[in-house]
Amino acid sequence: MVKAAAVQMDVALARPEDNKANILKLARETQADLVVFPECANSGYAFTSVEEALPYADPIPGPFVDELVAVAKEHGRCLAVGLLEKQGGKLYNSAVFVTGQGEVHLYRKTHMPYIGLDRFATPGDRLGLFDTPLGKVGLAICYEWRFPEVARCLALQGADLLIGLSNWPSGATVIPTVLLPARAAENRVWIVSSNRVGTERGVEFIGRSAIIDPEGNPTASLQGAEEGVIQAELDLSLAQNKRMVKIPGEYEVDLWEDRCPSLYAATAR
Repeated sequence: MVKAAAVQMDVALARPEDNKANILKLARETQADLVVFPECANSGYAFTSVEEALPYADPIPGPFVDELVAVAKEHGRCLAVGLLEKQGGKLYNSAVFVTGQGEVHLYRKTHMPYIGLDRFATPGDRLGLFDTPLGKVGLAICYEWRFPEVARCLALQGADLLIGLSNWPSGATVIPTVLLPARAAENRVWIVSSNRVGTERGVEFIGRSAIIDPEGNPTASLQGAEEGVIQAELDLSLAQNKRMVKIPGEYEVDLWEDRCPSLYAATAR
């Protein structure tokens, strides 16, 4: 069993030292095997240009990731944190998965909406799937949950757990309430989703962080836009069985074997 936690927090735009201090404090205090934080938790999101955002981004590797590694090793837990990353003159909307053994896995957001800093961030070029002490873990950032192919590809490659790091604004309620349960159920995987709250430059963020089981049922959630931490115990072995037998010989379904990949070519055009 894996004890997982999702942190729902406010993030102050262009105040990275305050944000990072809060992340490190919560990472130390949250008693769980895995602690998940929102998208761009170090910097905020509603920047207007590369030039404005660069001073508030972190290099990876770099001093802040080193601090995350120290906390993870000290407490023997994994941390997933959304970070605005800078490399040279480029910005990436990234996430790091840090293990208690000091490993750092980096994922850069690949699907970019025309909103906030994603308008000028450089997209990543691969999906985020990693072998970790918890098992095979996939990462997805915010808008990417609107694309069922992302979760499906991660699950087909063996992910038992999908981690969501998000900044869902007002108007995006369909993602946490409809799409995340669907992604969990259609792939029979666990999802731990952390979304932020607060307001930046008139944009309100809706919260609704959740932990969802492989049947698509929330086992823990926050329904409002308040700060908080949710936790749940995850039996990852449930995600390894895609076959469901309700009545032997009469009602049996297999989400992998019953697929018809030869019919899906249009999804890759």
